[in-house]
Amino acid sequence: MGKTVAIVNQKGGVGKTTSAVNLAAAIGCYGYKVLLVDADPQGNATSGLGVNKRDVKKSSYDVIVRGTPADEVILSTAYKGLDILPANMDLAGAELELVDMQSRESRIRSALAPVKDRYDFIFIDCPPSLGLITVNILCAVDTVIVPIQCEYYALEGLSQLMNTIRQVKRIYNPIIDVEGVLLTMYDGRLNLTQQVVSEVKRFFPQKVYSSVVPRNVRLSEAPSFGKPIYYYDRSSRGSVAYDELAKEFLKKNNKSLKG
Repeated sequence: MGKTVAIVNQKGGVGKTTSAVNLAAAIGCYGYKVLLVDADPQGNATSGLGVNKRDVKKSSYDVIVRGTPADEVILSTAYKGLDILPANMDLAGAELELVDMQSRESRIRSALAPVKDRYDFIFIDCPPSLGLITVNILCAVDTVIVPIQCEYYALEGLSQLMNTIRQVKRIYNPIIDVEGVLLTMYDGRLNLTQQVVSEVKRFFPQKVYSSVVPRNVRLSEAPSFGKPIYYYDRSSRGSVAYDELAKEFLKKNNKSLKG
């Protein structure tokens, strides 16, 4: 059975989708079978892998709300070992539709169960909120990765996120845990960055990845070409950063570098 990991932070602009796309692609390059689930109505993870959202006939909305089997929605990508369960704007109304549904908190878990043994890892890109979709995802995953930008308001809202995870653990998903915390938009020359790093390590002792993601122009450009950074510019600082993160992630999960 594949390990399922949510990339979550209710704060927008922290590198959540960038991290989901590039970590998933990097791990695929190391010889593992990976599924990326796009659960954000903006569908940026979908387009970031070269899938045109306007051409998507069925999406994560159909899986979550209509109960469409996941294997009818999953698409293969041009990238080694990587499949995508795409999203589009249809998902924007799912929160309201979930409110009155039976077992609303377990719909994603139930949907992924039949395909879980096909993949070594399933990553889920969460929407930037703590609404019903995110809670649904937290009920479905084994662990979460929390990207945090090295900026002034970095820890804003994180107490709320951790409270939500604790509640989900207590009521719905006793195995959920924090996989790791990823520092993004890192600039080691700034005093502010060092202050944020210290605060994050105090807030999440033993959980902060040693790999950090720098500000990088090539990393920002890659999504407009529908490519993970590893395929867009393999030698860029952004690509090196996500490659190091993938190695660290695999080592923590006792996996070898196969690719």
